[in-house]
Amino acid sequence: QVQLVESGGGSVQAGGSLRLSCAASGDTSRANYMAWFRQAPGKAREGVAAIVTRDSSTYAADSVKGRFTISQDNAKNTVYLQMNSLKPEDTAMYYCAAVEYIRGYILREGLYKYWGQGTQVTVSS
Repeated sequence: QVQLVESGGGSVQAGGSLRLSCAASGDTSRANYMAWFRQAPGKAREGVAAIVTRDSSTYAADSVKGRFTISQDNAKNTVYLQMNSLKPEDTAMYYCAAVEYIRGYILREGLYKYWGQGTQVTVSS
């Protein structure tokens, strides 16, 4: 099992920045792929960014490319999501997810096995 705990959410004005953290514990060898998803009220959960932990390859959704960056600190078993130039439409609950293996699109929600409880990000205009 892998336990994931997110932190770093909060309220910020449009144009501001936040950094989310996701600390993994337990059998972290099962967390070869880690990703951030988000869900706004009344909307489906969507993939934001993902990282392959063995080689640090990263992927980002078109909606956040150039603004959000996913990274990792292997020594701390922690993945980060640096969010810059935030927009009101980025307001959502952000979730960290992990899985051991993936076959398919890396930002597909259904492929991830382990999930955190989420952290709220609110961007005001």
